[in-house]
Amino acid sequence: MADTALSAVTVVLYESQDPINIAAVIRAMKNMGVADLRLVRPCPYDPNRIEQVAHDTRDLVERIRHCDTLDEALADCVYVVAYSGRRSAARWERHTPRSGAAAMLARAPQGRVAVLFGREDHGLPNEALDRAHAICTIPTTEHFSLNVAQACLLALYELHLLAGDASRRLPPPRHAAGTPSAEAVERTFADIEAALDAIAYFGTRNKELIMRSVRSLLFRAEPDARELVMLRTMSIEVLRTIERESRRAVREALAAAGGAAAAAPPAEPAVPSPAAVPEEPRG
Repeated sequence: MADTALSAVTVVLYESQDPINIAAVIRAMKNMGVADLRLVRPCPYDPNRIEQVAHDTRDLVERIRHCDTLDEALADCVYVVAYSGRRSAARWERHTPRSGAAAMLARAPQGRVAVLFGREDHGLPNEALDRAHAICTIPTTEHFSLNVAQACLLALYELHLLAGDASRRLPPPRHAAGTPSAEAVERTFADIEAALDAIAYFGTRNKELIMRSVRSLLFRAEPDARELVMLRTMSIEVLRTIERESRRAVREALAAAGGAAAAAPPAEPAVPSPAAVPEEPRG
C-alpha cells in the first residue's frame, strides 16, 4: 500500500501490558489497511503467538518497530492524535474518531500522521499527551472504559472509511515549507523553555503548566516548518543577546578594575547553549 493515504498512518501503543491486545490491534490494522505499528516499551511477547491470535498478519508483525521513548516513536510524525477519555485543563484540539480521521488524512500529504493509545490500566499520562496535537474521545455512555484494541478499531475504521479508495496517490504538499516533524517541534519547545529560564520568566510560576500552555498554543497555531524555525531563532536570539550582554558586562567590570586583568578573556557566562538550528528564514 505504498504512497496511499493510509500508508501515511502510524499506530503507536504506549507501554502495552497485554500481548493479546497487541495482537488484536494488529488484526484491526490488517482489516483497515494500516501497516505501520510502533511499540513504546511494550510487555514481552512472542511474535508467533501474535500471529496465532491475528491470523495472516506476518507482514505486519515483521514490520513492528520497538522504541525506548515516545519521542523516538513520534519523531518523524507531523500530526499526532491521542485517544483518551480524560479531561484536561489544557486547551488541546478535541476530536471524535470521525473528525480525528478527517484531520489526520488532511495532513497525510504533508508527512506521517500517528494515532496514539496508552496503557490498558491508566491510559496516557500527561507527559505523553503533551506530545499530541489533538485529543480524541470516543462518544460512549457513562460506562466509557474501552479496550485499547476496540478503540484502535474504531479509529482505524473511520480512517479507512474516509480514505475511500486506498490505492489513490497522495497529492504533493500544498506549502513548500512543509509541516515540521515532532523532533523539530520538541527542539523548539526546549529552546523556548531555555529562553524563558534565562530571563527568569518562570519565577514563582509553575513551569510545567506554563510550558503545557505554550504547547497547546503552538499546536493550535499549526506553524509550517519555516514558521517554526523563525520561532526557534527568536528564542535562540534571546539566549545570544543575554550572552553578549554578559560578556560586555564582564569586560566593563575588568576595565574598571584597571591593570592587565582588563585584557584577559572574560569567563563564559552561564547561559544555556541551544542546539544547532537551521538558518533563519528570510523574507
